[in-house]
Amino acid sequence: MNVGDRVGDLSGVDETGAELRLSDLLAKGPLVVFFYPAAMTPGCTRESCHFRDLASEFAAIGAGIVGVSADDTAKQAEFSAKHSLGFPLLADTSRTIADAFGVRRRFGPNKRATFILDRDGTVVARIDSEFAMNRHADKALDALRALG
Repeated sequence: MNVGDRVGDLSGVDETGAELRLSDLLAKGPLVVFFYPAAMTPGCTRESCHFRDLASEFAAIGAGIVGVSADDTAKQAEFSAKHSLGFPLLADTSRTIADAFGVRRRFGPNKRATFILDRDGTVVARIDSEFAMNRHADKALDALRALG
């Protein structure tokens, strides 16, 4: 999935066990979808908490946030509760969503990547960096501000 591509209407189960549809999330406005390798690890915690810390800035421009990893709902729930994340975390255990976005590795955890989607599901920005975890939220905000 690259800039200009359009995401299909995917669905997944969040940390509470509720099914979320991409179309429902996009109906509320642009969406930031960030993939992280594994909940409860230092880098993914840093990245997720940075999104949490900037959540009011994302909300001010009408954008939603959703995190995705291959962890199960119990692990996602623990991660969200421990860090008071406040946005959905999808438990993509089958890696269907990761496959659709092209971030699944053959072996090991998914790649760390962030996608900014316009309301119609078009990718307007993509951020890739395995080690600059805080860069994802900052660059996503910049892309959304540029989108207007």
